[in-house]
Amino acid sequence: MNRRIATLGAVALSAIAVAIASDTVPTDIQIPGTQPVPVDNPPIISSVGNCGCHDFASANNLVPEAVPVHGWTGGMMANAGRDPLFWSTVAVAEQDFLPGSGGVGDLCLHCHSVKGWLEGRSTPTDGSGLVATTDGEGIMCEFCHLVVDPDQANSIPNPPEGTYVEEQHAPFEAFDPTGGTGYYGGAEYVLNSGGTRLGPYSDSNAKHAAIPSPYFRDARMCGTCHDVSNPAVGDLAHNHGSMGPLPGTSSGVPNGPVAAKAAMNNPPASYGIVERTFSEWTASALDTWRVNDFAALPADLKVAGGSLERAWRASTWGTCSGTTNLCNESANCAAGQTCTILTADYQQPLVSPPAAGAPRYFTCQTCHMMATGGDGANQGRGNPGDPWRGKIRPDLPTHDLTGMSYWQHDLVQWQDQQGTLLFGGGLTWPDQRMTDAKARSQAHLRAAASLAAAQNGSQLEVRVTNLTGHKLISGYPEGRRMWLDVRWFDAADALVAENGAYGPLLDEHGSPVQVQDRDGTTWQVQSILDVDSTKIYEAKPAMTQEWATQLLALGYPGGMVLEWDRTTNTPAHTLGELGAEAPGALRHTFHFVLNNAVEQDNRIPPYGFRYDEALARNALPVPTTQFGDPGPGGAYNHFDVVPFPIPASATRAEVRLLYQATSWEYIQFLWKQPTSAPAPTSAFLANEGLHMLDAWLNTGMAAPFELTATSLALAPIAGVPGEASAPDLPAEQMRASWNATTGRVEITFTPSCDSTAHTIYWGDLAGVSTYAYSGALCGVGSGSASFDPGLERAFFLVVGNNGVAEGSYGTYLPPGGPPTERPEHTGTPGCDYSQDLAGVTCE
Repeated sequence: MNRRIATLGAVALSAIAVAIASDTVPTDIQIPGTQPVPVDNPPIISSVGNCGCHDFASANNLVPEAVPVHGWTGGMMANAGRDPLFWSTVAVAEQDFLPGSGGVGDLCLHCHSVKGWLEGRSTPTDGSGLVATTDGEGIMCEFCHLVVDPDQANSIPNPPEGTYVEEQHAPFEAFDPTGGTGYYGGAEYVLNSGGTRLGPYSDSNAKHAAIPSPYFRDARMCGTCHDVSNPAVGDLAHNHGSMGPLPGTSSGVPNGPVAAKAAMNNPPASYGIVERTFSEWTASALDTWRVNDFAALPADLKVAGGSLERAWRASTWGTCSGTTNLCNESANCAAGQTCTILTADYQQPLVSPPAAGAPRYFTCQTCHMMATGGDGANQGRGNPGDPWRGKIRPDLPTHDLTGMSYWQHDLVQWQDQQGTLLFGGGLTWPDQRMTDAKARSQAHLRAAASLAAAQNGSQLEVRVTNLTGHKLISGYPEGRRMWLDVRWFDAADALVAENGAYGPLLDEHGSPVQVQDRDGTTWQVQSILDVDSTKIYEAKPAMTQEWATQLLALGYPGGMVLEWDRTTNTPAHTLGELGAEAPGALRHTFHFVLNNAVEQDNRIPPYGFRYDEALARNALPVPTTQFGDPGPGGAYNHFDVVPFPIPASATRAEVRLLYQATSWEYIQFLWKQPTSAPAPTSAFLANEGLHMLDAWLNTGMAAPFELTATSLALAPIAGVPGEASAPDLPAEQMRASWNATTGRVEITFTPSCDSTAHTIYWGDLAGVSTYAYSGALCGVGSGSASFDPGLERAFFLVVGNNGVAEGSYGTYLPPGGPPTERPEHTGTPGCDYSQDLAGVTCE
């Protein structure tokens, strides 16, 4: 047992992260948009400490998240620069590109520490140049309120409210020069270098200058950072990391001239797949669906408490009875008044009587910044000149920006307490804002899917419906997974079987898979126990054999580990092994900065997911034949139906849909991977993989979260061969086997008495309870035969005949009833005969 325990203390020297800190950014990593000083003149971004007017208590606010700073502070946007999972990933990414040079960390810091990146502190590229005071704030409040539409034409020319300058210059222009269309995605943000803040309102009364911008209600703004592409793979890999041809040009020369790079000449969704949340929404039918048209959605999407229903309900607003006072719900109104709902569209500012303004669609903001009623700031609340004095905004966006991070809040707090959190210190734990953010994430997860189960013969069919506007699940794919856990119980309520069990992991010899944390505590690793019998929804990025040979030619070591054995902590596949495989081969890896293909993506599409748009944006399911297989011009199903064979003694099934943010397999990779790279050590990131393992173990191992569940009582399965059919049939009377070479069922049997020939009837095993026959083999005269039913799972019967009539099909035992004759097959002239059971004297 002891030799199977991996001890952190014992392996620290051999498992140090070997990340290279580059003082220059390779051109392969650079992307369009506003550049850091001194290339461009970006605005100075203020810390959240300067946003006090948006951090206050108000009796008008329906939820705490209506206070912008409260919602933002607890979420992962505010902690993007501290996130331990992020930093352990950067430690591997820096060693991955290029051999001995590094530099890819600049791409990661572009979004995770916007102030540090814009002010030129992303070099060294391992993050060691960032300052702890503000660079750890991640995606800062003021940063978002300086983002502009990157298209070629200034979207807000000469505003009277303040200075407006779209800071982008050749060759880093984030738009298509031929048509002026903006590049939306790939972190290619453009900022107002004039420094005046922007927002959705034209009637604000702020202490600072503010410019109204419709872009803040546009999903493309969120797509800036939530459609992630890899410019290095996009330019250098043989297939550009794309599902189709690259629409523009590329260089293919490592660290060649930046103007020739793929990122400068193609929209970001066309290359280097990393994550495609915004593209998934764009390819769905929801990208143009008005919230007011919620009632026209399919019934299975209007589930009470589901994501779309919650967003619709939050978006509706009206007036308090007998007044023109605005409200989201009756709690906004004076005692005795009710809120009469008028519309889900945006409200026209300060018109009387209140009227609807711009249409509200199911955008990212509609669900992840759900509308509420309240005060966005306390400035002017007591000022008689404030037009909003005494009123609430009914379409105030909550600034929670909540996603699926139900576990990272614990991770950040635990590492900060241990003194291992980069950019930690000075934080107060437990923090109510983090607690609130975790609860919001859990609520989002519970609203993401619906689950139903029904028995169909000998199978349980489980239907999972996607209630979101993107794939279920979405986002960064590494380590994220969702699966079905089906537990089968017998009449005594004992567990007889389970598909999708999660728990203590064993190796092939039955020994526990164990590791020790820094304190010497031994932990038994937990994971999905039997991945082969479990329906897992996940994306599995990969490398192709052709790309592996390119990397080997660039100097990458053949021993670079692509994947680790999850029970032995030994390499499962290496780069050299992939390079030696046949062209067209690919292997799943967690090397996100090197992956150029997708081995599998069976995450459930959103409603109306269009094949053509998904192909153009590199967001198709893999393989493409899933979810209805619509093909070009069609749209995929927004649900999945999964069949499970029902165990013989099961009388009840319990089904759970589980989600895990970070699996053992990914944590293992982050911990073990740095041992394989022959490169100098970055002191700043030297132990991030070890710290990540330590934190994962001590915060519940990212225990699976239950999205939804259902249960079903099962009817007995009648006529199952080997049970009710003929439980005591002697082996010499019939033997059956499947020939894997020919793909045929081969049987030998004792001929029935008084027969001159036999007919073999068969059907799909799913229809065995009603004996739905689908084929027959006629004229079987001897005691042997072979046949191909053309079905994955089939039942069959052998029936004797005398050339005039056929005999018994045998009996089965229905629930609570006497033995009953199986139904006769009809409808195959010249093969089946009229049944005659009179005077039967033998069996």
